[in-house]
Amino acid sequence: MSIVDNRKARFDYFIEERLEAGLVLEGWEVKAIRAGRANIKEAYVVVRDAEVWLFGAHITPLAEASRHVSVDPVRTRKLLLHAREIAQLIGKVERAGYTLVPLNLHYKAGRIKLEVGLAKGKKQHDKREADRDRDWRREQQRILKQNTR
Repeated sequence: MSIVDNRKARFDYFIEERLEAGLVLEGWEVKAIRAGRANIKEAYVVVRDAEVWLFGAHITPLAEASRHVSVDPVRTRKLLLHAREIAQLIGKVERAGYTLVPLNLHYKAGRIKLEVGLAKGKKQHDKREADRDRDWRREQQRILKQNTR
């Protein structure tokens, strides 16, 4: 079940490979995410020292959050991946010019997971082409709907 989607990532990048990663979260963050108060639109993923980190994800704390915990809505969060997955990512990101993009925050077996995409950036003409294709598909659906009446 999806919590939040990063649709802008699919518009800005060609997604070539997807990985599912766990997140290291604090208690108040889990409660806020379950309440639907997460945003990954401006987030990005970085590999540092053989560890993968999520930057810029905004999790708005609940008003009922505990007061004895210092709350930082955009703190850096560690992603949990297997060592061989991290090694593959390092190789592709450093040598092949790929970037890591958060795509989707979702539940899996009661846990909160992040889908990370290995992506290449789109040029402006690629984005225009994607817009044209989407508009054409929309027009086709409209035509089919009219013909079935």
